[in-house]
Formats: sequence, structure tokens, C-alpha cells
Amino acid sequence: MSKAGCPYDNVPMERYYNTLKNELTNLHYYHNDDELNQAISDFAYIWYNHVRPHSYNDYRTPFEARYGI
Repeated sequence: MSKAGCPYDNVPMERYYNTLKNELTNLHYYHNDDELNQAISDFAYIWYNHVRPHSYNDYRTPFEARYGI
């Protein structure tokens, strides 16, 4: 852990939330909380981890990078 006020501990989560907002929540209108929760769940567990390639993984998905597929 870095000292208080140093943002580097939060960089991975800040990047994820930035991607979530730019690729999902800012592009759609949700009628209720259930629709939003389902969309975020699908984004996190399906799109982000199994479909979307990441540049820091040599353009492989996190699932592919983790399991060497």
C-alpha cells in the first residue's frame, strides 16, 4: 500500500470503471435496477473477461491470459 493520497493503488479498478461507463452504462438507458444489474453482470463476467481483448495481455482476454488458451 502506498501512502494516503497516492492514487496508484486504485488504478486497476479506476480503469475498469472507466471502461464499464464508456462501453456500457453511458450508451444505454435502463428502465429499472434489475436491467442495470443484469447488464453489468453480463459485461463483467461475459464481455470483459471472455470476449474483450486487452492490450496489456497481448490482445488476449483475461480468461485466455490466465489459463493459457
